[in-house]
Amino acid sequence: MAARKTAPTRAPTRARRPARAGSPKGLIHIKAAAYVVKSEPSVYSFDQLVADEKSGWEGVRNFEARNMLRAMKKGDTLLYYHSNEGKEIVGIARVVKEAFQDPTTEEDWSSIELAPVKRLAKPVGLAELKVHPFLKNTALVARSRISVTPVTAKELAEILRLGETKI
Repeated sequence: MAARKTAPTRAPTRARRPARAGSPKGLIHIKAAAYVVKSEPSVYSFDQLVADEKSGWEGVRNFEARNMLRAMKKGDTLLYYHSNEGKEIVGIARVVKEAFQDPTTEEDWSSIELAPVKRLAKPVGLAELKVHPFLKNTALVARSRISVTPVTAKELAEILRLGETKI
């Protein structure tokens, strides 16, 4: 009996879908009630956002942060964090336009549009978050180099309480 020739076996291929926040391996698995967006105040401060009334959030070049942008829905709450200088949550914004192609590149990066809601009555600093018994484990603290991080409903409520602000 002659040996039968068979086609080489291949692993089945999967259709690629855009990644959603929390789904790809390695992402933080949190049901987000809000998100932290970070900017250096010397580059684009919360005061500048207030003056501009709305702005595109462009230039994010981290896959985890990009996926967070893609998970955002119109109306979602954003905590505006001043990085490098100040290192504190200073304001509240809202998503006014869901993820779209980042106009600064032709590569697969996303942008959103946001608008200010209000400044926190009292900024909430990173140092305060790091020693807070509940907030020391937030994604903002644990993943400090990521420019967009999720916030749970309980974390949002506590940050607003510390910031002496209601929305």
